Amino acid sequence: MHGLAPGFWIPALTNILKAEGLGEWVAWAFAIPPVCSLFAPLVAGALADERLAAQKLLSYSSLLGAAILAVTFLCLDIGLGPIWFFAGLAAYSIVSSPSWGLITTISLTHLNDGERNFPFVRVGATFGWMAAGFMTSYVLQADASPVAGYAAACARLLTGLFAFALPHTPPLGSGKSWRRALGLGAFVLFRNRNHAVLLSVTGLFSIPLAAFYMYSAELFKELGNKTPTASVSVAQWSEVFAMFLLGAMMVKYRLKTLLLWGLGLSVLRYSMSGYAGLTGLVGWHFAGVALHGVCYTMYFVTAQVYLNRRVDPSLKAQAQGLLSLMSAGIGPLIGAFFCGWLHGVCVDSNGNGWENFWWILAGIIALCWVTFGILYKSMRAGE
Repeated sequence: MHGLAPGFWIPALTNILKAEGLGEWVAWAFAIPPVCSLFAPLVAGALADERLAAQKLLSYSSLLGAAILAVTFLCLDIGLGPIWFFAGLAAYSIVSSPSWGLITTISLTHLNDGERNFPFVRVGATFGWMAAGFMTSYVLQADASPVAGYAAACARLLTGLFAFALPHTPPLGSGKSWRRALGLGAFVLFRNRNHAVLLSVTGLFSIPLAAFYMYSAELFKELGNKTPTASVSVAQWSEVFAMFLLGAMMVKYRLKTLLLWGLGLSVLRYSMSGYAGLTGLVGWHFAGVALHGVCYTMYFVTAQVYLNRRVDPSLKAQAQGLLSLMSAGIGPLIGAFFCGWLHGVCVDSNGNGWENFWWILAGIIALCWVTFGILYKSMRAGE
């Protein structure tokens, strides 16, 4: 249910805004959520570590988020203008941004052999996102309609209801300072070299990653694909495959190796989309998007497991919140404006220049790969 909600509206958002005559607002639409959710994951992580059971916090945030998301797309549907839509999107982002970290914390707390089995739970979100993509295109026929937002609100409501049945996950911390209450205690992780490298590279990697959500569906449409939202969901098919393999791979390979593979394959993935833009062959973009799921899983799920393995139990929820700050806040915020600017520079009104757009982003990811490979130092076996 949690993966179903964003799968309805995020891949379709660019085409929805264009259909509503708001195409020039696309970059803002993908920048506002990261701005408004910058510190919400940290505060929620602190609450889960210090004050409130994580499953209750997840339930309350999901139910409130469902109501806000429904009103947000209603404002767009009845033509109230972009200000009302973006205000709702901002409120939704503040409320909902901590949810991924909370689910991770709950899962890794209660699963037997959590690091090995977590990918099998996380794959549920992937199935949800895949189902949403196909329902948006083939059932709701809402690739460019606010109906996708209404469907997402319903999925979010179900998430909140189901979350009440999750295992009780009480706070483990004992800190009472205002600094801990605001989640700022997590920044102590930057004192550790490897933690700092992981979090910093995650933020940098998330800058070009924003282009996947902003422009993958648009390129499908430019190349003649009639169901762009469903086509983007092919990334989740490969993500399922990667999820089922990742647990075993974590036993066999060092975490550093898996993280480097995730970054290296991402360079190839963006290069393939660039070649599709150069040749006009949609199959290359389709293959690149399919590879995206493997890259995402190998890097971000491994990063979540790394923090769970290396961080003190009293800081685990805040550590996941800090990872969300980098991967869903700072990185996408910069990425929304940078990718929007780069798209405007590289891609003209006739749809030419896509190859330069994707290849420049591939170069940025290659820089992430080199940086991580040089600066991250394995301290012990398996890491």
